[in-house]
Amino acid sequence: PVRVRIVETEAYDETDPASHTFRGPSPRNAAMFLAGGHLYAYRSMGLHVCCNVVTGPAGHGSGVLIRAGEPLEGIETMTARRGRGGFDLTNGPGKLGQALGADLAMSGTSLADGPIRLVERTAVPDAEIVTGVRVGISKAVDLPRRFYVRGNAYVSRRHGAPW
Repeated sequence: PVRVRIVETEAYDETDPASHTFRGPSPRNAAMFLAGGHLYAYRSMGLHVCCNVVTGPAGHGSGVLIRAGEPLEGIETMTARRGRGGFDLTNGPGKLGQALGADLAMSGTSLADGPIRLVERTAVPDAEIVTGVRVGISKAVDLPRRFYVRGNAYVSRRHGAPW
């Protein structure tokens, strides 16, 4: 098994023009309209599978993109999947998806007992969480819906860093 500590996220919902759910349900984004606790997997730029935690009530398209994770277990497996290691292993949503072995068939599966699981562990103190604007989007760019662990080496982009 592989295991990571989530260190960077971005929030999206159906009221957000940058969200896949902004125009309503479709075959591609249907998982985002499930009840919270499911995985929404999608392909970004035609290559990378990215993972979102669905967070809202059924029928409301909302979720949290997992942008980066700190590897905790199964590093050899993740390295084999990615073809590289170090900080580049899981420091971006596509890299993380590849390291976790995510694929589109996993979209809509439960994060409680599916192939990718979300397990609550020790909470990060609020003082260690940085809030900023999301990266790599062209709409609603000023919304402060990006959250990451201050000083964690696996965060994909530092606050204020250009992309």
